[in-house]
Amino acid sequence: MVERFLSQTSFSSQEDFKKNFKINVPENFNFGYDVVDAWAAEQPDKNALLWTNDKGESRQFSFADIKRYTDMTASYFQSLGIGRGDMVMLILKRRYEFWYSTIALHKLGATVIPATHLLTKKDIVYRCNAADIKMIVAAGEGIILQHIKDALPDCPTVEKLISVGPEIPEGFEDFHRGIENAAPFVRPRRANTNDDISLMYFTSGTTGEPKMVAHDFTYPLGHIATGSFWHNLDEESLHLTIADTGWGKAVWGKLYGQWIAGANIFVYDHEKFTPAAILEMIQNHRVTSLCAPPTIFRFLIHEDLMKFDLSSLKYCTIAGEALNPAVFETFKKLTGIKLMEGFGQTETTLTVATMPWMEPKPGSMGLPNPQYDVDLIDCEGRSVEAGEQGQIVIHTSKGK
Repeated sequence: MVERFLSQTSFSSQEDFKKNFKINVPENFNFGYDVVDAWAAEQPDKNALLWTNDKGESRQFSFADIKRYTDMTASYFQSLGIGRGDMVMLILKRRYEFWYSTIALHKLGATVIPATHLLTKKDIVYRCNAADIKMIVAAGEGIILQHIKDALPDCPTVEKLISVGPEIPEGFEDFHRGIENAAPFVRPRRANTNDDISLMYFTSGTTGEPKMVAHDFTYPLGHIATGSFWHNLDEESLHLTIADTGWGKAVWGKLYGQWIAGANIFVYDHEKFTPAAILEMIQNHRVTSLCAPPTIFRFLIHEDLMKFDLSSLKYCTIAGEALNPAVFETFKKLTGIKLMEGFGQTETTLTVATMPWMEPKPGSMGLPNPQYDVDLIDCEGRSVEAGEQGQIVIHTSKGK
């Protein structure tokens, strides 16, 4: 799949990467049709998503499964009046219905607005009115549903509420009944252009209300660098990124780049983070690749790692906050694996990273992704030398 979008698919050095990394962007690219459905047509039995939870349940979805369920979901959403350009908020935690819904909305040309389950009434009201949200799809848990019901009178644009269960209160549609009864899906004649908005996040800005961050339909292609190179994934990989689907990190590590690389995405749907449980998941399901913030790795190394068989784990990446070199050294000593740091924001894809051809330096995020014109400046706006501290600046004159 990667070779469809890159002129050159392997690189031996940063110089090679900088010179020859080029994404070929198709006209009217749609991740649902051009990646998910393409895998389903060519390798229908290929593993796509391994979902597990803290109740001992497990489901392995193939790409054929994902195509079938996303088509059912898209048809159901169509029956509720959702189409190109409509705004739909997803509050789905780590439920597999997040993947159903996201891909279905892409197929319809609608806009996906992932949101955390921590939103309260006022947060939901603000988002619904700021983005003219038409429909909300939520995990069927009492506190989430109650916040939505409380917000609804102040959200005049919201027409439909859907719960994926287990609770389906009055006023909410039943997601699973809806998709099971949906008519065969008919692909829209023209779901989108490349410039249409496919994904929107509300950032937790440091001042004022959260700001909207919009991405067009080409955004998944920007994560080829994330999945195929920073995460170093291939068709044999089983990759775990620890992130709730309400945050941008989820599509960074649990969707776009991973499926373009052909990896199987591992999802652990849990209520409470427990380091030992994460290690058991890696051991029991033979996870090959892990990405998490430094805090998570700090918790992991405080466990007795010798109690777990982590031999399947081949590659680890780290981002989200400053890395303490002691965490890097301890994890390397215990597992033999070097943590490969990276950096990006909700507004971007991977901006700076330590790639497989680099030797990682604890505390260094690596070198710029060639997709961005990156500079490092001091407080007076002057460029600083490599190895010095500064503020990251992305020059926008380079375009997308």
